[in-house]
Amino acid sequence: MVYPRKILQDLRRNKDTKEIIVLTGIRRSGKTTVYRMLFDEIKSKNKVFLDLENPIDQKIFEEEDYNNIWANLVPYNVSQEEKAYIFLDEVQAMPNVIRAVKYLYDHYSVKFFLTGSSSFYFKNLFPESLAGRKFVFELYPLDFEEFLLFRNVRKNFYESFSEKDKNKNAIVFEKVKKLYEEYIFYGGFPQVVLEKDISQKTLQLKDVFKSYFEKDVKVLADFRDINLFRDLLLLLMRRASSKLDISKLASEIGIARETVYSYLSFLQGTYFVTLVSPFSKSVDREVSGSKKVYICDTGLLRQFASVDSGALLENAVFNSLRKHGKICYYQKRSGGEVDFVLDQRIGLEVKIKGIESDLRRLRKLAHGLGLKESYVLTKQFVNSRGFIPTTEI
Repeated sequence: MVYPRKILQDLRRNKDTKEIIVLTGIRRSGKTTVYRMLFDEIKSKNKVFLDLENPIDQKIFEEEDYNNIWANLVPYNVSQEEKAYIFLDEVQAMPNVIRAVKYLYDHYSVKFFLTGSSSFYFKNLFPESLAGRKFVFELYPLDFEEFLLFRNVRKNFYESFSEKDKNKNAIVFEKVKKLYEEYIFYGGFPQVVLEKDISQKTLQLKDVFKSYFEKDVKVLADFRDINLFRDLLLLLMRRASSKLDISKLASEIGIARETVYSYLSFLQGTYFVTLVSPFSKSVDREVSGSKKVYICDTGLLRQFASVDSGALLENAVFNSLRKHGKICYYQKRSGGEVDFVLDQRIGLEVKIKGIESDLRRLRKLAHGLGLKESYVLTKQFVNSRGFIPTTEI
């Protein structure tokens, strides 16, 4: 059975616009499956789905005169006589295809849908001439709401945090808490979630990591020493949910600070890590402050790093929070901290089990920052107002 992702709704709304649709994200997050579903929903028969990792499909676009591409599409029953829908999977395997896409977009009635595993590569792949011609969507591993859908469990999720707080329910919480444990432990990569055998889940996670290294790092990066990059990656995983000290990272691995920044840029661009800036009303201070690091998936994090339960939970919450808006963190010099500041409006603190003193401290900090709302996100159910179970995020 194929399960729809939430992003499919956004793609549906844009399937008949003129703009090129680009779906990107970390490898194995389900981009091809999402596009296959969208492809099947398009009523027109003048459509084709091509895999650019296949040399035969690449050959279609290997024309000096791009007008000749239409002749190559005839065996696929695609014509220029009416609007065509062309899906190109794994565009990074054939960078030069972008020139053909631009030409056909400018001169014919054709709708393109592209996928690629790396925003790092896509930023260099799309020339400025495509500005205004594309919409970019990012697909991540499943959040907990999608995880439940993949496990055929129906549960209401509320958009606003005030509604999440108001509508939390102890009975519903008990029904899904074991599933939440599984979500944290094995993460949200679709094939891992759908795999029922525990030993196979572990093998799947190892294969995801291997695939990232073999197809993204070794192919896209030009690092002189892959082993140093690997060492930094493993070091970052052990520091998940913590602030980074670039000088200390560089010293531990024995590389220059500039090299650390280069590695971090690649890891962010390929969706493996996200760096979160400190909260500040000043953009300059936000950009220059120490960043906190989060890993794309808690299954990978647990598999390849030894982190405590608090850090694992905070990372899981971050992965589900990203859909709600811009995320920062706050920490006073004296030590007071707010785990997440959402859209400069909501203060959120993550706890295994929140208590009243946690909420009082958070509200005091949030008030001083001018935040409108504040909640403690707690793994264990707390009935009092101001505490939201992490199963609701």
